[in-house]
Amino acid sequence: MAGLNSQRLEAVFQSRPDIIQGIVKAAAPKGASKGPRADTLCPFTPDSPVRVRLFNEIANHVYDQLNGSEPVNKKRKLDGSGASVSNGNGAVSTAADLEGEQIILEIKDISVTIPQRKKFDLCFTSKHLFARSGGVPVQGIIYAWKDIEYSFYLPVPEKTQPQFNYILMPKGTALLGLAKNAPTGVAEPLVFTVPAGAPKPGTLGGSAAATAGNFSDSFSTLFHWSLSANLPHEARLMSANPDKFKSAVRQGQRPKEPAVHVKAFRGSKEGFLFFLDDGIMWGYKKPLLFIPLTSIAAVSYCNVLRTTFNMVVEVFAPGPAGEDNTEEVEFGMIDQADYPGIDEKYVKRKGLQDQSLAEQRKAKKELAENEKGSKKSGDDEMVVDGEEANANGRTILEQAQWEEEQRLQDEEDEDEEDYDPGNDGESEGSGSDDDDDEDDDDDDDDDGQGGDD
Repeated sequence: MAGLNSQRLEAVFQSRPDIIQGIVKAAAPKGASKGPRADTLCPFTPDSPVRVRLFNEIANHVYDQLNGSEPVNKKRKLDGSGASVSNGNGAVSTAADLEGEQIILEIKDISVTIPQRKKFDLCFTSKHLFARSGGVPVQGIIYAWKDIEYSFYLPVPEKTQPQFNYILMPKGTALLGLAKNAPTGVAEPLVFTVPAGAPKPGTLGGSAAATAGNFSDSFSTLFHWSLSANLPHEARLMSANPDKFKSAVRQGQRPKEPAVHVKAFRGSKEGFLFFLDDGIMWGYKKPLLFIPLTSIAAVSYCNVLRTTFNMVVEVFAPGPAGEDNTEEVEFGMIDQADYPGIDEKYVKRKGLQDQSLAEQRKAKKELAENEKGSKKSGDDEMVVDGEEANANGRTILEQAQWEEEQRLQDEEDEDEEDYDPGNDGESEGSGSDDDDDEDDDDDDDDDGQGGDD
C-alpha cells in the first residue's frame, strides 16, 4: 500500500517541520512510539490508509496552488493516494511514481507552454520524463515513456528567430479536443519550446550529462537524441517536410524560408495547421488537436470566398457502447493561395476526399488496434495513400468542388443515360424509316434480278 508522499510533504511544509512531524505521528503504525524525524522522512506501511490519503490530498492541493499557473477550478482531479489515475487513456503520473528512479539527464531552463507556461528543468529517467522546479517534480508534467502515443518536432511560426516546439501526446489525447465532455484524470499533452542555438554551459545535468554533451551542437540535436532513446518506436518524432507540403503564403518574419504551416481558425481561436505524413496537427492553442490519417473519414470545403475558405474534416469518433460515429471539425479563414497545395498535394494524394477510401483507413486503424505491430498488405497501403481514383475516374471531392458544373453535365447526359435499346421501334418513326429503306432495297434487288432473266 502506498505511504505518505514524502517529497510532496517536504516541498509544501519545508518551513514547518513541526507539521511534518505531526503528520508522521498521526499516520504511524500501531505500536510505534514516534515517527521518523522530519529530515529523514520516508514512506512506510501506514496503519490508517484513510488518513494517509487525506494527508496526501492536502499536500497535493496546497502544492498545486503554490506552483500551478492555472485557476484552481481548471485543475485535473487526481487520486489522493498519489497513484496514477487512468481512464483507459494516458495516465496521470505523480511524484510517487518517480521514487527510486535515477535522473539520467537533466536539461535546465526549458520554456514549457503546455500544460503550464513557465520555465522548468526537464528530467529524464529510464521510465519517465518530468518537469522540476526548485528541485521538486511539478505535478501534471510527469509522463511515463510507455504512455506517449505521438511526438512532434515543429517550427514555431511568426518568430523573427527560429524556434521549435516539441510536442508529446499521451495515449488518448490526440482527439481529446473534439470531446464535448472531456474526461478528468487524463494527462495533458506536453509542449516545450527550444531556440535554434546550442545549450549554454551548465545546462546539462544527470548521470548521462557527459554523453549528452556530444549531442549538444543545438537544442534540437540534444532533444532528438534524448527523446529518440526513450520514446516507444511507434511514437517516433514526426516533423514537417517542405518538400511534401509548404504554404504558398510567404512568412513575414523570415520570407526566405518556406512556411510548412497554414494559418487557420478553430472557432474563435487562431492557430496553425501542419499537414504531416501521418495526420493533420492544429496548434498551439489549447486544446491541441492531432487527427491521424486513420481517423479521417473525409475532407471537404465550405464558405469558399474570394480570399479565404474553410476546411471541414470528418473524423471517426467512438460513440457509446462502441458504436461508430463521425464528428466534424472545421478550420476557418484559410488563405485561398493555400488551396491548391492543401487539395492537390495533400488531400488527394492521401485519398482523404473519398469516402470509399475512408473505409480502408478505418479498417487499417482497427487492424492496428487489434493486432499490434502487424502490417497492412501492399494493396491496402496503396489505397490508403490515395494513389487510385474511384471506379468512374472522379473523386468525391471533385464532385463536391464542382457541384454546379457536374449538375449541368448530368442534365446534358440524362437522355443518353436513360436510353433503352428495347424502345427503338417507338422512337418517333425511326424504326419505320429503317424498315422502309430495307424493303426498297429488296424491291430493287428483285427488279434487277428479274431484268437479267
